[in-house]
Amino acid sequence: MTRQTIIANYLTTICWFNDLIVDWASAGQWYSLNGKEGQFGHDSYAFDFDSCIISENGQYAFIYKRLGTKGLLLKDGELLREINRSYYLASDYDYPAAFATVRNITYLIHCPLAYDRLDFENAETGEIITNTLERKPPGVFHSRLEVNQDNSFLMSKGWVWHPREIVEVFNIADCIKNPLLLDQSDLRPKFDVEICTANFIDSSNVLIGSSNDVIDEDAVDLPVKHLAIWNLTTNQVTNSIKVKGEFGNVYAINKRYAWDTFEFPKIIDLTTGEIIEKDETIDSGKQNSSMITDSSKLPLIAFNQQTKQLAIAKNDKIEVLTPPELL
Repeated sequence: MTRQTIIANYLTTICWFNDLIVDWASAGQWYSLNGKEGQFGHDSYAFDFDSCIISENGQYAFIYKRLGTKGLLLKDGELLREINRSYYLASDYDYPAAFATVRNITYLIHCPLAYDRLDFENAETGEIITNTLERKPPGVFHSRLEVNQDNSFLMSKGWVWHPREIVEVFNIADCIKNPLLLDQSDLRPKFDVEICTANFIDSSNVLIGSSNDVIDEDAVDLPVKHLAIWNLTTNQVTNSIKVKGEFGNVYAINKRYAWDTFEFPKIIDLTTGEIIEKDETIDSGKQNSSMITDSSKLPLIAFNQQTKQLAIAKNDKIEVLTPPELL
């Protein structure tokens, strides 16, 4: 991997927009890898926001407090409206939020009406198009939302009581037509271990990882502390491999390699489980679950789906990691 350090100013949030790293809470301050800087907005927001996401076209951004209830939806860097989620255990797990664009309409996907209910909100108008009386959410604490590159699938990497990590995937077009599908997904890895991490490899394949917790001691289909590839078309899991070391949140580079950010950034070979590259001088935190208790101890981490680069920020310093070309 190659490493590049960017010195920032009053950094509070980071996300990628094309090849720029943007702090939307600080007037849309952006940093490029060639040393240039600039601003997309005019206003900074005086609140302890620590996270942000951006829509595919860059028009909308959402800044929020990771372990809080408050967020702001921005359009072209300017405040559009405030966003909130339920107070219920909000200080214990990652705020659920993602953007998806369907037929040229951008939606903010989040949980505005109940902690366990996913909804699609028209980013421009504020209309919650999935708000129907028949909704019966099943008690899932949705978290770490992710949308694949062609905006066809939504993934929730959350948890259920008491507590157990759970990964679910939803067909976005189908859920817009029938919001009841958001209350019970048929697409989930059905194993006897806890699935604690996941990331889209491409439009139809997901990298998943199991934790140390076994649900059923007598029937383990996927062993603990393994990574595998889950195909959404067939709902089959293949390429199970034990990682030779601890892992947490993973980010797929391709079907053979993945980033991991537990303690320090590293690249894992998904065919052998070997850690082929690492940088132990960069603190990337110890998150290995949607449930966290103190986000102040975690650096800011953003993954670029297009370039497969990682940005890890702490104390106004951004470390940008690029995978080797041979991968």
